[in-house]
Amino acid sequence: MIASLTKFGLVAFCSSLLVACAQSPTGRSQMLLYSPQQMNQLGADSFEQMKKQEKVSKDAKLNAYVSCVAKAVTAQVPASYGITSWEVVLFDSKQVNAFALPGGKIGVYSGLLKVAKNQDQLATVIGHELTHVLAQHSNERLSRDQLTGIGLTVANAAIGSSDSLGGAATMAALGLGVQVGIALPYGRTQESEADRLGLELMARAGFNPAEAIPLWQNMSAAAGGNTPPQLLSTHPSNENRIAELQAQQAEVQPLYEQARANGLVPQCKA
Repeated sequence: MIASLTKFGLVAFCSSLLVACAQSPTGRSQMLLYSPQQMNQLGADSFEQMKKQEKVSKDAKLNAYVSCVAKAVTAQVPASYGITSWEVVLFDSKQVNAFALPGGKIGVYSGLLKVAKNQDQLATVIGHELTHVLAQHSNERLSRDQLTGIGLTVANAAIGSSDSLGGAATMAALGLGVQVGIALPYGRTQESEADRLGLELMARAGFNPAEAIPLWQNMSAAAGGNTPPQLLSTHPSNENRIAELQAQQAEVQPLYEQARANGLVPQCKA
């Protein structure tokens, strides 16, 4: 009886979390278990730790360039998101990467500047990373991982000892199901969403959205073909990503033209 109540309690607890529903900016349903305050604190703490662990660039010209692009893009973030300021740090590293964290934190690795050839391509990356924050993708990922852990606990309670042959097999099947059926496709959904919304954001800032195409072509060339198949990657394949960005050009081009007509003509130079 006690075991049955334990199982029921775990299932009930897991089910109760399903009320923490939200929608992304595209209207997609999300599961968010953490408050904005919690996420902002996590982002701030993580950023401080990274600044201690990574080498911060002292190149004044490159810092000014990255800050110029970031400032232009972040200026288009609606006030409703409640982010009043953004901290931008350029890390001196060969990594071809950038990121944004809850709480208004942006990190760019100097290696990215060798692949993002101009201000528009850099704005593409920064817009993409900002959208991960605006769409609460970090919260979504952490919440999903939390639910996955609870789901595994419930499965253990339901199937009995994981040392039994049946238990081990079931857990292995569940792990595979989580990795291929939930976690990885969900990551690709977030990436595609960030591509789409990031493209809109950079276009509204006056950066040419057409430059997203050569950016990802550059990314593909820099990878040298060493990317995993799309089925087992959290990112869309470069070919699919480029095709999707090309299809979105007609939608975002008017935003770019309107921004330019309104005098938004960024002049950021490396």
